[in-house]
Amino acid sequence: MASCRWLWRLAALWLAPWAAWAGGVEPLPVVQAARGVYVHHGAQEDWLPSNGGDVANLSFVVGERCVAVIDTGGSVEVGQRLRASVAQVTALPVCYVIHTHAHNDHVLGGSAFGSAGPAGRDPVYLAHARFAPALQARERYITQAVERDFKRSLDHGAFVYPSRTVAASAGLDLDLGGRRLELRAWPTAHTDNDLTVYDALTKTLLLGDLLFVGHLPVVDGRLRGWLAVMADLRRLDVAVAVPGHGPPSADWPGVLDAQQRYLEALLRETRAAIKSRMTIQEAVETVGRGATASWVLVDEFHKRNVTAAYAELEWEE
Repeated sequence: MASCRWLWRLAALWLAPWAAWAGGVEPLPVVQAARGVYVHHGAQEDWLPSNGGDVANLSFVVGERCVAVIDTGGSVEVGQRLRASVAQVTALPVCYVIHTHAHNDHVLGGSAFGSAGPAGRDPVYLAHARFAPALQARERYITQAVERDFKRSLDHGAFVYPSRTVAASAGLDLDLGGRRLELRAWPTAHTDNDLTVYDALTKTLLLGDLLFVGHLPVVDGRLRGWLAVMADLRRLDVAVAVPGHGPPSADWPGVLDAQQRYLEALLRETRAAIKSRMTIQEAVETVGRGATASWVLVDEFHKRNVTAAYAELEWEE
């Protein structure tokens, strides 16, 4: 019996793409991070045409009644392939699509899940209460970036806005049938609209970009707020942590440590640069360089992080 269970788990851990899935869409490869929790690992790269925008981790959780999808990818094609991955695992409908924050690499596949809900209806789209204004503010930039870099046109319909939201610093429970998901909206941290999903059955926490592993953390909200949220996250009872970028981990809360060291160095050295009256240009060239050695995508994001930290901390008392 133990041998059978081991073979079943091994088979479930890697679902090879089936190009013969309905419509000829090749499913994304997924791993089973915990029982019934499936994760696609995005490439540890910047959002580019060469990877089709497939750079964020995307997940889905299977209950007895229906499925919840967490983040939908950096293009509609990635979203279509994720939908194919769900169909490869289960015939159950997708009753919820949850976006952890409004960055393009996590949300542009949302329209692929139209009619995926029960009886062919649209699923319920959920996000932080601040998600809609954040996405609206970015919509023009994303459209221009897709036209410039991907050579494709996007209209407003490509951007899926939530049909239900979770209030800031509040929570919401979802029932998938024999499985409860706990959604929590956080104060401003990585962004001003970060949402986590906790599967109570397996104690799996899907963090979106509140956690980066390997990929340099990106500050698009408040540095001090992110460190405060991480202190709260450490108190949660977690068996498996799924980051927005990088592999899932059972080392909780240890998996937070590398990110915390980088963010604390960014905070400490930016404050020192401001105190010594460095200009922002001087700070960008020097702050935090010793804390970046273990990360990828440093050239793409570190200087931007220093700029954001300097702007946040320049007038603190």
